[in-house]
Amino acid sequence: MNIQKIVFLKLRFVMAFIFLWAFIDKVFGLGFATKSENAWINGGSPTMGFLKFGTHGPFADFFKSLAGMPVVDWLFMLGLLFIGLTLLVNRFVVWGAVAGIVMLVLMWLALLPPENNPIVDEHIVYALVLAVLAVRSRRGE
Repeated sequence: MNIQKIVFLKLRFVMAFIFLWAFIDKVFGLGFATKSENAWINGGSPTMGFLKFGTHGPFADFFKSLAGMPVVDWLFMLGLLFIGLTLLVNRFVVWGAVAGIVMLVLMWLALLPPENNPIVDEHIVYALVLAVLAVRSRRGE
């Protein structure tokens, strides 16, 4: 296996871990981004904290209106799981990457303008990484 393949394999695994960790932490409330009492299995809403308290900017009212809606919680959690699993098992990577890009762009819009840069934050960087992984997967590499 050449160095390029190793780097892309590691990149795919790291991105999978980002999405799967977010899913696991929100389900069980491991105390990192989600406290145990706010865990999804304990009746908490996985989207409430971010959408209600974390959003700002021109689209904040729209995103705040989605906070705690069961359909939004389910779509978000299924999206995290789907994206993470597609990257982990290297199947349907293009679909997972597209879903991830949509999710990340929506999160970026909810935070406009980003805190440390007027345009670019980690959501855009991750979306571009997913785009690279999708293109590479599409080419069969």
